[in-house]
Amino acid sequence: MKQLLILSGKGGTGKTTISSAFIKLAKAKAFADCDVDAPNLHLIMKGSTEPEKSDYYGLPKAKIHTSICTECDLCRQNCAFDAIYYDGEYKVDNFACEGCSLCEVLCPVDAISMEPDIAGHLMLYKDDLVFSTARLKMGSGNSGLLVSKVKSQMKSAAEDVELSIIDGSPGIGCPVIASISGVDMVLIVAEPSISGISDMDRIVNTVKKFQVPLAICINKYTTNIDNTRKIEDYCKNEALPMIGKIPFDKEAIKAVNNGKSIVDIPCKSGLVVKDIFKQTMDLLFNQ
Repeated sequence: MKQLLILSGKGGTGKTTISSAFIKLAKAKAFADCDVDAPNLHLIMKGSTEPEKSDYYGLPKAKIHTSICTECDLCRQNCAFDAIYYDGEYKVDNFACEGCSLCEVLCPVDAISMEPDIAGHLMLYKDDLVFSTARLKMGSGNSGLLVSKVKSQMKSAAEDVELSIIDGSPGIGCPVIASISGVDMVLIVAEPSISGISDMDRIVNTVKKFQVPLAICINKYTTNIDNTRKIEDYCKNEALPMIGKIPFDKEAIKAVNNGKSIVDIPCKSGLVVKDIFKQTMDLLFNQ
């Protein structure tokens, strides 16, 4: 299975819009949304059946057994995260608890135990297509591990598929690093803004550390021609394939708002994306 990962250095570049267009153009039989903090690929690509759901357990959380607790206050005094408080009895704030288990070790009467905690939910759509996604519960950590599980369940459910397309997270954090691991190519969607250029540089340097082939396209290039030229110059200086420029297109906004891909309707951006898709497939299968 060839895995194409689509990333952006920041949110709002149009990464998911392009991912959904690629999925439609490739008639992809397997795809995934690895933006587990704020997944939205399902708004366009949701399967026709209900997904299989499974719980994702992150770090265990402290639980105080009040029937045993002698209220010695050692746990509250020594909690580095201020996750333990007294409200008539000792309680744990699960959003603040980092699962370090110091309180469990310190408790003289074994009134504290570390309990499994549901940190999110995995979802797998399986009909004629395989679509893997997940949602991390607010305040939960270990998003990188959840991303790995999203990719793993997609691969397990679609072993014989030739191509899979993965919509990654913005930025360069743990979920992005987990997304990059094991893929065959990365397409970076850049935005012609000052922050967009800076964040593009960061994600390029991150991908290079994995020695994964990459290419760049510019979305909404007509919003700032000067910055578009800066991105083109950057690609030349770094010897990176710059495979297309997508204009700002109000019709694209309407398509997304109606739950459609930009290649589902006649629009300028959709036509350009078709050419970018062809060039990307060329690089992916002929590198």
